[in-house]
Formats: sequence, C-alpha cells, structure tokens
Amino acid sequence: MASATSSSQEVVQMARTMVVQSRNLAKASMSLYGLHHDHTLDYHGMGLTDCVKVYDESESRLSLLLSSQVYTVDDARTWLSGVLANHRTCLEGMADKGFVIQGHAHAQNLTNLISEALALYAMHGKDAVVEQELMSRSMFNEGGKLLTSWNPATSKADFVVSRDGSGTHKTINEAVAAVARMGNGRRQRVIIYVKAGVYNEKVDIDKNLNNIMLVGDGMDRTTVTGNRNVPDGSTTYGSATFGVSGDGFWARDITFENTAGPHKHQAVALRVSSDHSVFYRCSFKGYQDTLFVHSVRQFYRDCHIYGTIDFIFGDASAVLQNCDIFVKRPMDHQSNMLTAQGREDPNENTGISIVESRVRPASDFDSVKHLFKSYLGRPWKKYSRTVFMKTDLDGLIHPKGWDEWSGNFALSTLYYAEYMNTGNGASTGNRVTWPGYHVFNSAEEASPFTVSRFIQGELWIPETGVPFRDLI
Repeated sequence: MASATSSSQEVVQMARTMVVQSRNLAKASMSLYGLHHDHTLDYHGMGLTDCVKVYDESESRLSLLLSSQVYTVDDARTWLSGVLANHRTCLEGMADKGFVIQGHAHAQNLTNLISEALALYAMHGKDAVVEQELMSRSMFNEGGKLLTSWNPATSKADFVVSRDGSGTHKTINEAVAAVARMGNGRRQRVIIYVKAGVYNEKVDIDKNLNNIMLVGDGMDRTTVTGNRNVPDGSTTYGSATFGVSGDGFWARDITFENTAGPHKHQAVALRVSSDHSVFYRCSFKGYQDTLFVHSVRQFYRDCHIYGTIDFIFGDASAVLQNCDIFVKRPMDHQSNMLTAQGREDPNENTGISIVESRVRPASDFDSVKHLFKSYLGRPWKKYSRTVFMKTDLDGLIHPKGWDEWSGNFALSTLYYAEYMNTGNGASTGNRVTWPGYHVFNSAEEASPFTVSRFIQGELWIPETGVPFRDLI
C-alpha cells in the first residue's frame, strides 16, 4: 500500500507473530487434552478448534497486509477488524467452555496490537490513487454478471449436488471436498449447483477455498439444515449449519437453517467470514443468533431472515438491501432483538446497515406480537454500530426502538441511527435518548452507510450482476 508507514507494518508484523503463537498454543492444548483428558475433549475441544481456525485465518489476513499487493485503507481496516473479531471469537468461545483467558497478558497484548494497527491505518485516510486502480480492475472484470445470469437449465456447473444421485455428488460436503482437491490450479470461480432437496449436513468453506458460487433451486426448495446449539455443547461460532471463510463467496436461491428452536438459545444457521461475499435471494431461518455476520465485507440482497434474539449479529461490515426480516415468536419470558452488532474498537469500519427493507412478524408471531417487546437492536459490544434506513417497520417495534444490553453499557459509545423509515413502528418521537442514538435528517448524513461507501460495493458487486443502489 502506497501510503502505509513503516510503523503500521511493524505493528502488523508483531501482531502476526502473536497470532501464530496463539494458534500454536491452541494446537498444543488440543493435543494435551486429546492425550490426557479424553473426558474433557468434547467439552473444551470445540473452543480450541475454533481458536486454531480463526487464528489461521487471521495469519492470512495479516500476511496480506505485509505483502506487496495493492490494497486500500478500507481493505486494511476491514482485515484488521476481522482479525480483532477472530481474536474475540476464540476468547469468548473458550470462556463459554470454562477457560477464562480474556485477561491473560498474551491475549491483552494481542488486542492492544490490533487496536494500535487499526488506529494507524485510520490515520491514513483514503488512498484515491489505489482506489482508482481497483475501480479500473473491477470494471474490467465486470463481465458476465455470473450470479444473476446463471441458469440451471442452460448453464454448466462444475459440480452438481443431488440427493438422488443424478449429480456429481450426493452431499454439499462431497462437492466442497472436490473443490479442495482441485488445488490452486483451478480456474477463477467454481460453481456448485445444489438441486432441490433438504441437505442435513454441517458445511464449512475454509479460507483456502475462494471464489465459490453456490446456486440452489430456490428459497425453501434447496435447504441446508442442522440443529447444533450452545446448550448441547457447541460454541456459538461452531453451531453454524453453514460457515464460509473463503473470500468471494456467492450464494443464490438457497435456504440456510438451524432448527434447534428457541429453548436451545444460541444456534446459528449461517456464519460468514468471507470478504466480498454476496447472498442473493437466500433465506436464513433460526431463532437466536440466526445470521452471524462474523467479519469483513458482506452484501445481502432480496433475502429473508427469520429469528428472535440477536438474530442478525456479528462484527462484519454488512449491508442488507431489499430484504425481509421476519420476527418469530420467542419463549414467553423473552423479548426480540433484531440486531446485536459487535464493534469493539472505534477504529473498526464495521457495522450493520439495513436499507430499503421490511421488518414484519412471521406467521407464528403476527397474532401475538402485542404480547412481546421487540427492538431494532442492542449493543453487544462497546462501539456497536447499526443503522436502519428507508425501511418499513411494522408496529411490533417497541416505541423506544432499541434496548440496553446491560445497564448503561455502551450507551454513549454505540452508534445507532434511523433515516426515513416508514410503517407503524417507525416513529422516532419516543425513541431512546442515549448519546449514541441518532436520527439522520439528510441523505448526506446517511450516505456513509450506503453500499458504495460502507462496503465499497461498486468495486466488487457489479461482477455478480446482483442489483444494488445507493440512497437517493
């Protein structure tokens, strides 16, 4: 990067060294438990497995920053924000399993290094020259709008998944393994077509499997399902029915589902840590923690999201446009929280932006919605950031709009905003009066959270053909 200073590179190098140490420590701990404490491996093992995975991904992100590749300040802050999210995922997963390592010197030093690197890159501002180069490259690659133009009847997939044996594979995992066997010699994008059916399997697209396109036969026709959850032994991260870390992941016409139910609490349907990922005409079904927008840049268009508590959550830079958000019936003692955004550092460029969408009750909730309180979100982390813009809000939304996480936590440091929302739940007259809550009064105020400015979408979404537009 042309404007990166030596100090930022030095900090990133130190962070990378600590990330590698953290990964190796997690691997050693897994070996220790596997050899000497078989009865605890199931309980602790999942947290340790998560740690190895996320630190491995973090090493790759930091290595990108240390390489000579062209990238922007936005890229740097995105990747560093992802590394911070990964670090927190390990610490919290281990804490859930009884290992409290948050305050250990090594863990705190790594947090401090990532924050320092974020601050240094935030000082750089925009690099217009590099961004122009990326824009030229994006326009050159725009090509055939593959995600929208691909047709199961006339287009060819690299792999076809069908339960009846009529494809190349019977499971999605078998097709993913086939992609992995192609190695680095494969062409730019691999297309996996998943025919109609219910696929009960846990799928994980790892960081080395970039540029996969997954196409189904339609919402609720092609369904990937599972029921892993925290009470039954998973971490929140590990409970995901479908997880993707390989960058450039595209999906269309598929339902991702977790059927654990509200009594099983945290149970993720989809977890995404894929930079420049696009989900088009997909459905995400669950209760608590349905859609885990874990990290980096993500775009959702014409999707359906179902849930109860914190069901759109994570620390990505995510834009949801023209989506339907369905609030389901929680357990009798619960309230609904649409979002729980996890920004932990003020220099992270992360947040959840919900634009030109609709919030409405699911069929099981419509007749009893007046018996429960439903909120737009609550602050999972200190600098939680979420905006709802030009979105139709059903009357199920409580007049105060937003809810506390715990007492006064984050109320002055969070950033929540609303802009030109409509519907019976959209009035801002009785909203919270927290220092961090805002009502935008102009398109200029709202523009930082649009597709182009928030996730630099004009550089990478056009290649998919998926429509998007910025606020007018």
